[in-house]
Parts: sequence; structure tokens; C-alpha cells
Amino acid sequence: MSFNSKVVLITGASSGIGAACAIRFAKSSATLALVGRNHDNLTKIALQCEKLNHLKPLLIIADITSENDIERIVEETIKKYSKIDVLINNAGVNSVPGAHTPAEAYDRVMTTNLRGTYLLSTKVIPYLTKTKGNIVNISSILSNKPIPVMTPYCMSKAALDMFTKCTALQLGPKGVRVNSVNPGPVKTELFRRGGMSDTDCDTMFTGIEMKSPLKKITTGEDVAELVLFLASDRASCINGSCYVIDCGLMLGDAGGL
Repeated sequence: MSFNSKVVLITGASSGIGAACAIRFAKSSATLALVGRNHDNLTKIALQCEKLNHLKPLLIIADITSENDIERIVEETIKKYSKIDVLINNAGVNSVPGAHTPAEAYDRVMTTNLRGTYLLSTKVIPYLTKTKGNIVNISSILSNKPIPVMTPYCMSKAALDMFTKCTALQLGPKGVRVNSVNPGPVKTELFRRGGMSDTDCDTMFTGIEMKSPLKKITTGEDVAELVLFLASDRASCINGSCYVIDCGLMLGDAGGL
């Protein structure tokens, strides 16, 4: 799948799934605009992308919780490339109990995972309409699986899935597709940045791996492959869908029955 001459805008591209998506799209000859808050990490990812396709990505140090930054993301991308073909809404945060007050946890998660994504998408939609482009939102299996200690995160992802479907219905007649990818747990810094200790993270991932029917955990690279497919012309008839990629974790393990 070649993205030659396609401009792909990726948020949260400095680490985790966003970084994996950047590298995978670079392998497919995409022209990249990479958004992140960590300058050093974003620069490292950009250098890897440039080595793969000999195209220097546009780096935008920005926080999607800021409306001014959202304006700047779009302005800088259009100024550099004059168009946007694909928007990957990947930026997201989590909050674990004890790390923040309930109000802080709710505001922190919702402002990034939902409000920022909604506002950025709204700003980008006019350009996607011109290119008949598409949006891929990075959601989670927790949009459908309640975990009380992660209530704000689960709420944000459930809302993101509905945003995906509503926007797909709205933009479909204009030739713009909108889909989401819903990974299971992926070994990124999401949980540690949310306040979980290294020991608790390691214990959690070991337990998840044992419970998974495939006895493994989804990687950022696995997610990036699915994102690439949904953003490509091969997925031209897929719109408003939420694709689970979790090694079968949501199925549970019926082997002992």
C-alpha cells in the first residue's frame, strides 16, 4: 500500500502507537506531519522516518488540549503541504486512582482524548473534503469493557467511538471516511504516565498475556498495520467501523470449560 504524495497528519507521534504509525506510514512513502509534546522523542522518530523514505517530516510541538495549538497544527501543515489526506487521531492520556483527584482525572482525560480530538478533526475536515481523505481514530477495547478504576478513560473511548460513527455518517456523502481502531492493552508509556508504577505495569501485562487466547499482547506495530489499511484505498468501502485488535482478549478464555 503506497501513500506516495499523500499527506498524513499524526497526533501523539512521539511515542507508542503514534510513533509506530509514523514509521509504518514512512515505509509506505507518506509525507508526514508529526505532532507531539516531547521535542526530543519526536525528533528521534522523525529521523527514523526520514531514513525510510528520504522525506523529512514536518514536526509540530503542540498539545491538543490547547485551542491555539490546534489552530497552529492545521495552519503549519497546510502552509507546508497545502493539503491533508489522512488524519490519525492518536494523542491520548490515562489516569489511575490516586494520581489525580476525581475532577482532575476526568478533566485531564476528557480534554485530551475527546475534546482535543473533536476540535482538531473539525478543523481538518474541510481539507479532507477537498482530498476525499479519511480519519482514523485510536480508541480502545475499553470503550465497551467497563473497568471502574479507569472510568474516565473508558468514558472517553466510548464517546470517541460514537464520534467516529456520527462523523462517518455526516461525512460519508462527501467522500470522507471515518473509522476507529480499538486496541487491547499495548506496551506503551500510557499507563506509567497515568501514574502506574513500573512493577504494577509489569504485573498487569503479565496477567493480560496469560489471559489472552493467543497468549500474547498486541504491539504498536500491529496496530499501525491496521491503521495503515484503514487509511488506504483498499478500505474504500469501510466507514464508521470500530476495529478491535486485542489478540482475542475480549473473547475471554473458554478453554477451561
